[in-house]
Amino acid sequence: MRCDGLVAEVQDWAAGLEEVHRRIAGAFARAEPRARVLAYLRGLLGQLERKNGWTLAETAGEVSPDGMQRLLRTADWNADAVRDELRSYVVERLGPGGILIVDETGFVKKGTRSAGVARQCTGTTGKIDNCQVGVFLAYATPAGRALIDRELYLPRAWTDDRDRARAAGIDDAVPFATKPELARRMLTRALDAGVPADWLTADEIYGQDKRLRVWCEQRGLPYVLATRSNDTVATVDWRQRRVRALIAEVPAEAWARRSAGAGAHGLRLYDWARIKLLAGSTRAGRAGCWPAAASRSPPKRHRSWPTTSAPPPHRHHPRPAPHRGRQPLAHRGMLPSRQEQAGLASYQVRDYTAWYRHITLAMLAHAYLSATRATAEKGAWQPEPTSTSR
Repeated sequence: MRCDGLVAEVQDWAAGLEEVHRRIAGAFARAEPRARVLAYLRGLLGQLERKNGWTLAETAGEVSPDGMQRLLRTADWNADAVRDELRSYVVERLGPGGILIVDETGFVKKGTRSAGVARQCTGTTGKIDNCQVGVFLAYATPAGRALIDRELYLPRAWTDDRDRARAAGIDDAVPFATKPELARRMLTRALDAGVPADWLTADEIYGQDKRLRVWCEQRGLPYVLATRSNDTVATVDWRQRRVRALIAEVPAEAWARRSAGAGAHGLRLYDWARIKLLAGSTRAGRAGCWPAAASRSPPKRHRSWPTTSAPPPHRHHPRPAPHRGRQPLAHRGMLPSRQEQAGLASYQVRDYTAWYRHITLAMLAHAYLSATRATAEKGAWQPEPTSTSR
């Protein structure tokens, strides 16, 4: 009986992956890359220690990595169409009313030729390192969480040197964009596609960008964004005040202690309070002021999380965003073993297009694992109808 159950589980797993493959089939112009991408996904979901062109090709029974490398670099298929189908799949499987999470993570690299590589700060190692930095958008509900969009951050050293950029496959039309600008780009796609998110959260890199906060207000997206204690905000009397000064004026009885979940050393406890601030923009039918949630955590480290609405329901209570040097939020929101299984960081590509293609397929593999786990916890697996949206 145990053997029969294991066989049935494997069959369900294979059927589910083939269903995901059918959903993205329309993004591939030819049969060869359409078939090979299924082998690529199977390899990403396998137990390989490293998931690169050689190991994925060997798992697929191919004698060289040429086919897998061609899939990522020159084959005719649309990674953005796969991303859009991935986003729809995640929302269908994890359900509505989720949280959008923006954060970046670094991929440590050697050399100088990989697209976007530079010495830059990364939470992956907790220091300045030679790496690529990807900015990610995740969708999380009580059922699970998964990445739904991605952008590669290109430092000015790349966008100002067009010869170097072209050598890495970066088109002349690709401009410099800050990380908050990349975040707005992904959030626009998500909201335009109708992702049913209740609110957005991100760390201080994004919270300090006032244009992002105003954009959220204009789009009617509530947010919980960290900002540094030395940032300035506008109070209801139209004064510019530093965050640390406002937090210092909050009376002791106004603070409420909440858990941000378990950490390596037990529960991560933060004190929360609300301060009313001036809105960065107004919309018809909305008040011109918005509350801010302030958080403090020992020893005397202060930050604030401005938000455009009343505190979310308990099931979506804000969790403090990570500070630099901590594991990035996009990774902290996933089980590390699953991230490694999906091969998100196990790649050996230098080309700009290849980066997007590998990362998109790794995100799809991880989303499949998250959705499968969410479905298993609710009951027997049932395949969803194939989506026709592209």
